[in-house]
Amino acid sequence: MENSEVHTFIEGELIDLLPLNSKHVDLYSKWENDPKVRKYARTEIPITVEESKKYLELDKGRTRTRIMFEIWHKKDKRPIGFCEFNEIYWSYRIAHIGYLIGEIEYWGKGIGTELVKLLLEYGFKELNLHKIVVDVVVPNVSSIRCLEKNGFKLEGTLQKEMYIDGKYYDNLKYGLLREEWIK
Repeated sequence: MENSEVHTFIEGELIDLLPLNSKHVDLYSKWENDPKVRKYARTEIPITVEESKKYLELDKGRTRTRIMFEIWHKKDKRPIGFCEFNEIYWSYRIAHIGYLIGEIEYWGKGIGTELVKLLLEYGFKELNLHKIVVDVVVPNVSSIRCLEKNGFKLEGTLQKEMYIDGKYYDNLKYGLLREEWIK
């Protein structure tokens, strides 16, 4: 796959973050419907390509409450996932982040840690956010590790809030303040 039509928005070492590409919407739907990928992503209902297209159009013409990126693997020259700032509260300067690495062969290679680092740099330096927050379900140890390596602190636990594979799990609330990140 070539990246000739879209230019890098945020450059990293292993990955770059690009604007979402409507030509890749079939990939986005595939990832969200993959049982292994969606397990902790809270995608309980199948997502069609048409629904993915509509989701990408939601913020058009309004104050943006989401900023979405495609995760582009630099060496392999291909999209491998997507990420976003969502629930952006501009007046409070707080936003949630979410991310999904859809290509399983890229799991466990440090990409999630770099991805979170890039989101933090963009969120605090360019968006001037005061706080970035994220929810993660307890069995998602890889995601918890990515957050903690980047300085996130556990702020709360919502007991048995998430239902996965026939069992209830705790939902963890992580946060990072700009002044903590600067240190």
